[in-house]
Amino acid sequence: MKKITVSVLSFILLFTSVVLGAGFLTGCSSGGKSSSEPVTLTIWHVYGAQTDSPLNDLIDEFNSTVGKEEGIQVEVTMVSNNKSIHEHILAAANGEPGSSELPDIFCSYPKTVLALPDDDILVDYRDYFTDEELGKHNENFLSEGIIDGRQLILPMAKSTEVTIVNKTLFDRFADATGTKLSDLTTWESLFKTSEKYAKWSGGKSFLVQDFHFNYFQVGTESLGEDFFNETGDGLAFGPAFEKVWEPYARTAVKGGLWLKGGYATEPIRTADAIVSVVSSASILYYSDEVTYSDNTSEKVEYIALPAPVFENGQKLVMQRGGGLCLTKSTPEREKAAVTFLKWLTAPEVNTRFALQAGYMPVTDEAFNDYMPKAIEELTDPAYKSLYDAFLRTYDEYTFYHAPQLKKYLQMETSFEDSVRLCMQDARYRYIESGGSENVDKLISESLNDFKKTFGD
Repeated sequence: MKKITVSVLSFILLFTSVVLGAGFLTGCSSGGKSSSEPVTLTIWHVYGAQTDSPLNDLIDEFNSTVGKEEGIQVEVTMVSNNKSIHEHILAAANGEPGSSELPDIFCSYPKTVLALPDDDILVDYRDYFTDEELGKHNENFLSEGIIDGRQLILPMAKSTEVTIVNKTLFDRFADATGTKLSDLTTWESLFKTSEKYAKWSGGKSFLVQDFHFNYFQVGTESLGEDFFNETGDGLAFGPAFEKVWEPYARTAVKGGLWLKGGYATEPIRTADAIVSVVSSASILYYSDEVTYSDNTSEKVEYIALPAPVFENGQKLVMQRGGGLCLTKSTPEREKAAVTFLKWLTAPEVNTRFALQAGYMPVTDEAFNDYMPKAIEELTDPAYKSLYDAFLRTYDEYTFYHAPQLKKYLQMETSFEDSVRLCMQDARYRYIESGGSENVDKLISESLNDFKKTFGD
């Protein structure tokens, strides 16, 4: 009996180990869909805040639907601004001490990819998308992400530059001075209006721009002149550049232009400026309340207008908005990421995201078939105004996107720093003179100073 019992027990133990071993092997060899452990992907992006983001909401939707079915989970590990993510990407790619590992997916502009020590760490989307699938994207949007013949950036949403006006405070100024919204349609009239406001308000700025570099670049190109020199490592500094410089510098000297750093939403939020030329996506960050220096606050209304142009120039406007890069890893992870990206850029989902975030969708089908109906359903007046401006821009303007130059980011950074310093110095000299300093002389000297300091 003892021998029989031991034999039976041995058989049971052997059978159990075989079954468990088979189950273990099955679990290890199964794909993402049938595995108990999903493929978890990380993403860094710029759309909103960590706790309040239209992209985060869509990622949650994906995780609970398609992701759940396919065994894929997307985890947001960073939400920040373009500059910060750019710096984190380069730090990670260069293996700097204390830097994070590169995420599976990250938001990027071409300038970030061009600054990588080796862009071979990125997936060429043509390895996972057919020509037909890529061909559904708007051609201009898609072409911006082609670097060295490889599709390294997949457009997810695009923006442009618009003029956003604090209409509540503008109306008070307009009632007192006879100014009209139409005075904001050209750069010449906008700068003159900025000077008028500075005088009327006792020295407050009227206009703030997120990127001075874009103003000069698009302005110069719109007047038929190359902004960059022939070698692409500097600026041409031709007659059109000087024409763009003159009204900008005059307004800066007289106090109508905000010259401090940071994003345009900051002086708008405190009413230190009331008109901004910014990315259309900035609508996410405009609060309907301003807080003054004495800590009182006021509800305000915002409206959007197409970006200003020069009177004798082409209607040219910056094409903005980055795309998504995919880091090389394993075929399993890459395929999982592509499943998510195809879902995210599908017309219906992409349109929903674009309108929530102040962007244009990226496929022709989404733009032509889904967006018009979606705009009709918008209830926020600021967003309705934005998309009216958006559609006018799409119909009337030509989109310009920056050339892919190795030194583009370096030039942009140097330009932004140098131009503000030169203008602040000219403004300070004007104030110190009690307004007696010759403005034309200050404009000329500031341009010469800028040419000397730019690139240093």
